[in-house]
Amino acid sequence: MTITEQATPKSSTLLPMFIIGTLFFVFGFITWLNGALIPFLQIVCQLSGTEALLISFSFYIAYVVMALPMSFVLNKTGYKNAMSLGLVMIAVGCFLFVPAAEAQTFLLFITAQFIVGSGLTILQTASNPYLVKIGPAETAAARISIMGLLNKGAGWLAPIVFTALVLGNFADVSAQSIAALPAAEQQVQIQQLADSLVSPYIGMGVALLLLAVTLRFSGLPELDLHQEDDKLDAAGAAQGSILQFPQLVLGVVALFCYVGVEVIAGDTIGLAGAALNVDGHIGLTSYTMFFMVIGYTLGLLLIPRVLTQHQLLTLSAALGIILAALIPFTSPESDTLAAILWGWTGISTLPDPITLIALMGLANAIVWPAVWPLALEGLGHFTARGSALLIMGIAGGAVLPMIFGAIADSAGVLNAYWMTIPCYGFILFYAVKGCRLTKW
Repeated sequence: MTITEQATPKSSTLLPMFIIGTLFFVFGFITWLNGALIPFLQIVCQLSGTEALLISFSFYIAYVVMALPMSFVLNKTGYKNAMSLGLVMIAVGCFLFVPAAEAQTFLLFITAQFIVGSGLTILQTASNPYLVKIGPAETAAARISIMGLLNKGAGWLAPIVFTALVLGNFADVSAQSIAALPAAEQQVQIQQLADSLVSPYIGMGVALLLLAVTLRFSGLPELDLHQEDDKLDAAGAAQGSILQFPQLVLGVVALFCYVGVEVIAGDTIGLAGAALNVDGHIGLTSYTMFFMVIGYTLGLLLIPRVLTQHQLLTLSAALGIILAALIPFTSPESDTLAAILWGWTGISTLPDPITLIALMGLANAIVWPAVWPLALEGLGHFTARGSALLIMGIAGGAVLPMIFGAIADSAGVLNAYWMTIPCYGFILFYAVKGCRLTKW
């Protein structure tokens, strides 16, 4: 059984939407565990801030290394089988956390992260174009916004669950409190923290294997892309290179920028909280996820009734630029500049920097739902490879946070947020012009 793109009765989309929604919840939960995992492993493995961000790097770099190979797997196996394989790979990565925790070996942790990222690569390569193609193109961003609510809702939930199941009686533990203990007690405390990872990750691995089996034997239909292929044949583009589509290539760059700033907003808010001595900083990723959920809700309500995908993407990029420009002015090290800025605006009390960082989640929310349908429009049989290229854009989550970490180590965490301004600038360009280009 197949689903023909953009000609699908609403009733026939219910099962695919339910299944894909479950997968997007899994994406969000696994991905945004990193926000809590980074400061946790910073304690367990006694890492610097830059070293801790290698946890994100190893996770997101898998999208670059594995995306194109996974697109070939997708073409060979079909969408449903590829998604099941991805869930199995994630489960294997979760199980690898057990020996990593027992040995407190950072290399094993980042290897496990790479395997998890590889599994998510094939899941994302299959599920995102599937979601785009099962209905009208002009409402694709709204469909992805529904998935985004599940994804980021899971992202909001993940640090809370992590804190409850893993930290347990260690909620008040920090790198500073560990360092204040005698050497022998330090090792005991660190081992207890590491051991607390074992049961939750075994449970996640088992749940993912069960989900993989369920998906494999579900009634999820395959896509039928013949209509788009006919248009490519008529335009003489059926045999060309995937790079012939500027809306796709520029979309990859836009997603690279977006995922980078999304990960920075979600994964570094805990580091910013630690630098500012904010209580409960390990769970601050949920604050960013809360605003992303609001952003996805707005996307679902506004597209296409009030605003088009292009217009909401433009507003989101502009908001990101404003927030990134303001955050450093809330730093205690920038009292003079802050006084000038906020005095000129008539604001007597400095905005809370943690709130401004979390609000970046609102600016980021609509970018992913809007870029995918704009970038994949009219690709036909190039869709799997186009999706793989877009997935490779997720490497921004590996590269840009490392640059952020280097700047933060030398100039301070809050000042490092300025480096996201060019990223939001490119997203703004894509929204206004780049997505409308059909020829180079």
